Amino acid sequence: MKTSNKFFAELFGTFVLVFGGCGTALFGHVGFLGVAIAFGLTVVAMAYGIGHISGAHLNPAVSFGVFVNGRMSFKEMLVYWAAQIIGGIIAGALLLAVWKSAGLGDTGVFAANGYGPDFAAAAGDGYLKVGVGGAFLIEALLTFVFLMVILGITDSRHENGKFGGLAIGLTLTLIHLISIPLTNTSVNPARSLGVALFSDCGTWSACGQLWLFIVAPLVGACLAGIVYKCITGCCCKKCEK
Repeated sequence: MKTSNKFFAELFGTFVLVFGGCGTALFGHVGFLGVAIAFGLTVVAMAYGIGHISGAHLNPAVSFGVFVNGRMSFKEMLVYWAAQIIGGIIAGALLLAVWKSAGLGDTGVFAANGYGPDFAAAAGDGYLKVGVGGAFLIEALLTFVFLMVILGITDSRHENGKFGGLAIGLTLTLIHLISIPLTNTSVNPARSLGVALFSDCGTWSACGQLWLFIVAPLVGACLAGIVYKCITGCCCKKCEK
C-alpha cells in the first residue's frame, strides 16, 4: 500500500475517532459509560473500515509502540504521526464549529484531558482530583495495556486476528471506564491535542497540561513495545545472533 494511502487513511480514521468520541462527550448527554462505548465503537468501525490500508493506528502512541516493537520504520511512523495529528485537529475544529453553531457559548473544558482540582472543578460532577503523578501513572499504564493487546492481536502468529478490531475496541472502552473520572482518558496524544487547542476555561488550562498526555502515552507505548518483544521471543542481541 502506498504511503499516501496510509496517510489519508490515518488522517480520516483519527478524525472519526476524535469527532465521534469527543463529539459524544460534548453533545451526547450519555454519561461516562456512553462516552466509553463511543470511543470503543469508533475504533471498531475504523479497524474494519481502514485497517487493511494502514492498520488503523489512529494514535501516535500506537504507532510509536509498533515502531519500538520493530514492525514499522521511523520514517513511516512520522508519516502516521503527521496524519493523526492533522486528523485530530480537524476534528476539534469542526466540533468547535458545531458548538458555535448551536450557540453554546464558551467552550469550557471541551472534552479535553486534564488533572488536579482545577480540572476536576471545571469538568464537573464525577471527576476526581488526581495529582500529576497519579495522572501520569494511569495514562502510561493504560496505554501500556492498550498496546499489549494491540501488539498481541495483530501478531502474525495469532490465529484469531479477524476479531482484532473488536478486541481493541472493547479494550479502549474498558480503558475509558477506568480513567474518564481521573483524566478524561487520553492514551492518545492526537485525541488530546485535537480538542485542547479549542478549550477555553478560566481556571484551568488544557494546553498547560497537554505535555502529560503526550509524554505518558508514549512512555507506556514504548514499554509495551519492548515488553511484548521480550515475552514473545528473546530481545537481547546475544540471542538474536
